[in-house]
Amino acid sequence: MAVTTLKIDGKEVSANEDETILDVAFQAGIKIPTLCHIEGLTDIGACRMCIVEVAGSNKLQPACTTKVKDGMEITTQTARLKKYRKMVLEMLFSERNHVCAVCVSNGNCDLQTLAVEHDLTHVRMPYLYPKTEIDASHEWFALDQNRCVLCQRCVRVCDEIEGAHVWDVSGRGVQSRVITGLNEPWADSDTCTSCGKCVQVCPTGALSNKGKATGEMTKHREFLPYLAQRRHDHK
Repeated sequence: MAVTTLKIDGKEVSANEDETILDVAFQAGIKIPTLCHIEGLTDIGACRMCIVEVAGSNKLQPACTTKVKDGMEITTQTARLKKYRKMVLEMLFSERNHVCAVCVSNGNCDLQTLAVEHDLTHVRMPYLYPKTEIDASHEWFALDQNRCVLCQRCVRVCDEIEGAHVWDVSGRGVQSRVITGLNEPWADSDTCTSCGKCVQVCPTGALSNKGKATGEMTKHREFLPYLAQRRHDHK
């Protein structure tokens, strides 16, 4: 496999040609903010938090899905990038009904952590206040559409790791929603194995264990890289 040499924030690094900018940056100890990315699942570039600047291009590139090329010069932290990342967070908060003070994942939420890291103290754009549903039909888990950021981690882990294909996305634009089966109650899904993987990879309080009070829902994702590697080894 060919090895390429590139620069990230002025640091010269080497990488395999099939690696992404995010992969290489992580290996080099360079932090790039992410939300939809999680180790062990295929990247889809849904959240746009990992955008970076590539010399010679005016277009911002998602680090998680952009393959490295020899001679690339990449910048991960500029005023322009910070501005756009903060704007992305503002849009995520304004699109749904994120009320951290009463959320089961308060203090254990990836979206909340990113907001703190990007000094997001208020949202400048109007809130949409959509009327969304809560599906608590499952015996052990609950889905709160108010907290969903459409990262599709649940869709990917159910497809790529569990192989049950329970989750999908319905609708377009601001009307998009994650759904189970053919948009049926979670409890009515014939394919759900009740493994809970979707709950554990969810970055917010959109998917949670029943019976959790405010701030009690913590996520345990240690299983994911291990299972992903095991599935890869057995292909």
